Amino acid sequence: MLDNARVLYYKGLKLQSFKMLEKAKELAKTNHKYNFLAQVISLEKKIETLHITRSSLEKTEQLAMEAADISVHIDNVIKLSNLALLLYRWYVQNGHARNKEDENGVRSFFKKMLPPHPEKITDFYERLYLYQSYCWYAFIRQDFLMYFRYSKKWVDLFDEEPLMVTVETGHYIKGMHTLLNALFNLRNYKLFQTVLKQFEKFAATPSSSTHDNFRVHTFIYINAAKLNWHLMTGTFTKGLALVPGIEEGLRQYASYIDLHRILVFNYKISMLYFGSGDYATCIDYLHRIINEHGNLRIDLQSYARLLHLMAHYELDNDAIIESLTRSVYRFMAKMKNFSVVEEEIFKFIRNSFKGSPKQLKPELESFLYNIKHLEKNRFETRALAYLDVISWVESKVYTKPMSEIVHEKYIKSKHRNYS
Repeated sequence: MLDNARVLYYKGLKLQSFKMLEKAKELAKTNHKYNFLAQVISLEKKIETLHITRSSLEKTEQLAMEAADISVHIDNVIKLSNLALLLYRWYVQNGHARNKEDENGVRSFFKKMLPPHPEKITDFYERLYLYQSYCWYAFIRQDFLMYFRYSKKWVDLFDEEPLMVTVETGHYIKGMHTLLNALFNLRNYKLFQTVLKQFEKFAATPSSSTHDNFRVHTFIYINAAKLNWHLMTGTFTKGLALVPGIEEGLRQYASYIDLHRILVFNYKISMLYFGSGDYATCIDYLHRIINEHGNLRIDLQSYARLLHLMAHYELDNDAIIESLTRSVYRFMAKMKNFSVVEEEIFKFIRNSFKGSPKQLKPELESFLYNIKHLEKNRFETRALAYLDVISWVESKVYTKPMSEIVHEKYIKSKHRNYS
């Protein structure tokens, strides 16, 4: 329409061009496309300025007001989209905040970049980038309740305006993934299943396969959610049935998938093998992360090394445990990535080799006592979310498979929800 309006104007058909621009303007407003709207109004103003159109005074005043209003909208969208992008970049490079210093730095940056009076924002795109910014801010700080609230607001935006699902399909897909991730971190099993079914239903619609990006991201996020389901319900062995299909998809979409996604898949799959008791295959997948010399997700690289250490411990590879412990300790110290939970893991593994099997039971009980109370500590939850050390130690103390321990927690949660 905009092109047609230009052609009509260049042919001297100014009034016909105006009519076409009015239609284009309505379409742009309906779809919240302010960049296009700015171009429409710019051409309208050009025609009004260079030619006698006999437009009313009200019409020209309205045009000036619309231009000023759009300028504010575009400025806000740029600021908020910049904020969301930079917070996401911080997370991809560093992972979660490791301490108060990290958190204070992120908080200061967030407040500095946030436009004044965000509560008064009503435009679709401004709200979209505002909610995304809050999501990344909360996720970095591991405030999972805030993370859930704003990921829900993100998805609700599209429920309020269903037309925008086809206009901004990529943002809708990412929003569904973010909401599922929040529910995974909160262990909200019931709502997780509801949202996953909704996402899978969307994946069967034409909108989800308009182009390769949508197909690839839908594949990544749905399969990541399915792996998360098995990780949080303890059905590790059952979850392994997904691995061949995921591996095939990763090969098929290799040119579209970034390294960060591959690292996350490898880590989740290694966790399934660890929980299933197949420690050798777990180590194979962890080597894919450890041998990757990139600077992405320092936290994930650290946890991969810790899980690698735990897998060798399970295999009774005494000959390499001591040197491996020192190596992992040096890596994490260099990255300044220590938490109390991680310190306790090192202490336990070092001490467990000094005594007999009879002496190991008190060591395990002491280890469990030392980390159990940290479940509510935000700076410790990152280790517990990625390593579920508590369930691992409980499996040792109560002499049960780790899968059984995790599954029992899931069953208890279901009973609490239904009672």
